[in-house]
Amino acid sequence: MERRLLDGKNIVVTGTARGMGRVMLETFAKNGANVWALARIETQEHLKKCEEISQEYGVEVMPLYAELSDPDAIKTVVNEIRKTKMPVDGLVNNAGITYNALFQMTKMEDLREQFEINFFAPYLLTQYISKMMIRNKKGSIVNISSTAAIDGNSGKSAYGASKAAIIIMTKCISEELANMGVRSNAICPGVTDTDMLSTLPDYIMDIQKEASFLKKIGKPVDIANMAMFLLSDQSSYVTGQVIRVDGGMTSYNKR
Repeated sequence: MERRLLDGKNIVVTGTARGMGRVMLETFAKNGANVWALARIETQEHLKKCEEISQEYGVEVMPLYAELSDPDAIKTVVNEIRKTKMPVDGLVNNAGITYNALFQMTKMEDLREQFEINFFAPYLLTQYISKMMIRNKKGSIVNISSTAAIDGNSGKSAYGASKAAIIIMTKCISEELANMGVRSNAICPGVTDTDMLSTLPDYIMDIQKEASFLKKIGKPVDIANMAMFLLSDQSSYVTGQVIRVDGGMTSYNKR
């Protein structure tokens, strides 16, 4: 039997209730990983999906729930992970929210909420999980950022800033944790077919689709596959990198 890319690895993934996170959950499990599947609230749908994936691929899928804006909830989840006595091989900080508004129309409470979920929460969770990785002298951290963090798209000053902060965190910890066997990389998806697209006007979607070299919108599995590579031993010499998965957006940048 062909060895699966993540056989025997134990991965923490946030935001697994829907969209990109759910596809990551299934992709990692299909490739042999046991997954702690974090979601914001417990639902029968999420519990059932975790059970189905576990049975189909013969791995452990452990649903956990936390409001990521609550530091105490994050600590509780981490304690649940510790109780399993399983080493943590990978962490994917996927959960996030988006907010689109022109700079002058952006309210401070909306800016704070973006940073609370998109930066402060993964920062704290990574502090906890990386300590567990350091004890085992191995681990891979994958942070989901955005091309908006690099390109500075109109209407995305709050969202882009929060995702840019994730990139800096990624680079800093890649250096700080390298000699302890822990790698850290960031993925910057372009326009990807998830629920978040419902907040974008059609004309923006058309512009970005046409601006990509591949003339299409990305799929969640495109991001999941890149994350899987970064979690696997195939990327053992890759750290501190910011990888765009956007179909080629250079022409958009030159507009």
